[in-house]
Amino acid sequence: MTGLNIITVPAAVLKEKARPVDRVDDALRQQMDAMLETMYDAPGIGLAANQVNLLNRVIVMDLDYREDGKDKNPICMANPEIVWRSDEKSVMEEGCLSIPGQFAEIERPAQVRVTYLDYHGKEATLEGDGLLSHCIQHEIDHLNGVLFIDYLSKLKRDMFIRRVKKLTKGQDPL
Repeated sequence: MTGLNIITVPAAVLKEKARPVDRVDDALRQQMDAMLETMYDAPGIGLAANQVNLLNRVIVMDLDYREDGKDKNPICMANPEIVWRSDEKSVMEEGCLSIPGQFAEIERPAQVRVTYLDYHGKEATLEGDGLLSHCIQHEIDHLNGVLFIDYLSKLKRDMFIRRVKKLTKGQDPL
């Protein structure tokens, strides 16, 4: 499953809701590994299954990765679910591998707690704040068919999509 292609807007798969996985098995770990490789090659810090044309509830992240290949600390989540959000808000600039070259300030809960199945299929919980909180929420949004640009005005969202279409002109979004 190596060599996954990152899908860009306006591809319909990015607006679809991903389905839960039954279990984490060798095939799903292979998908997670391929998604991590794709994310590192991009380079990015998070990737959801929808972004590589798969509709299962899988995300991968690594906030520690450096382009020199050192300091990898991947987080793989199957069926992630936010079970708690703080009332406190945080604003950070977000971008997306499926919306290349476009960035915007997005407000989200400052802290979250997420439950999920880890790389080995074990139930796990993770609390995050700052960049980790934003990344978790951003990637889970993907699984629900929501893009960071959906938090913007229609005018700004349409402008971002036009820019990406121009950047990727001649490339099949799928």
